[in-house]
Amino acid sequence: MAATKPSTPGVRRPIDLARPHGLSAQAVRNYERDGVLPPAQRSPTGYRRFTEVHARALTAYLVLIAGHGYAASGDIMRAVNRGEIDAALRTIDHSHALLQRDRETLDTVEAAIAVLAGSELQPKSRKAVPISVLAHRLGVRPATLRKWERAGVLQPARDPATGYRVYSPADVRDAELAHLLRRGGYRLDHIAGVLRRVRESGGAEPLAASLRQWREQLTTRGRAMLTGAARLAEYLDADRGPAVRRH
Repeated sequence: MAATKPSTPGVRRPIDLARPHGLSAQAVRNYERDGVLPPAQRSPTGYRRFTEVHARALTAYLVLIAGHGYAASGDIMRAVNRGEIDAALRTIDHSHALLQRDRETLDTVEAAIAVLAGSELQPKSRKAVPISVLAHRLGVRPATLRKWERAGVLQPARDPATGYRVYSPADVRDAELAHLLRRGGYRLDHIAGVLRRVRESGGAEPLAASLRQWREQLTTRGRAMLTGAARLAEYLDADRGPAVRRH
């Protein structure tokens, strides 16, 4: 049997919170169950009684998702609802640090691509080279290149006659870009993801478009973090005392 509309001023049903966001009433109940929303009081018949505080909590959570993702946003809201504000802020700080790292990576990739594009105007060779030649060119040991291959950074072909690794001009480009990023302190798994994006771009113009799209995504994420911070601040400033006590 559906709950009747509550007559108590300020009290809202799950559907009242859900509708403005295009959610189901069950989704709101699940959020309360999972701690994303503060505990709701119950009517004598067991129905949840939500308030404006819960509405603010729901808005904050949904906006945070766009900037921090589902997992981090859930952690932030649960920490706030437990009164662990410092823990929530640490999670937010971590997300901002990741965003900054992504920006620095993008800056490095754009600079590296510009350097490599310039060098490709007058390539030293159009032929594939063995691992010893590439290692000497980069000033690293062959074992380092093999390690990069295991991490998915490089994908050299094999000479069908000897079985030895051979690096095409594109492989050499990838190795040079990986070397630049490695010197910048980036992990191999991170570099592998960057190079996958480079390979999937399919050329200079598509790569430039891919990098522009990447930057737009970072900007969108950063703006979402600002909006999320504003909505979370409104929730923190609300009187949450009555909302977090069960009867």
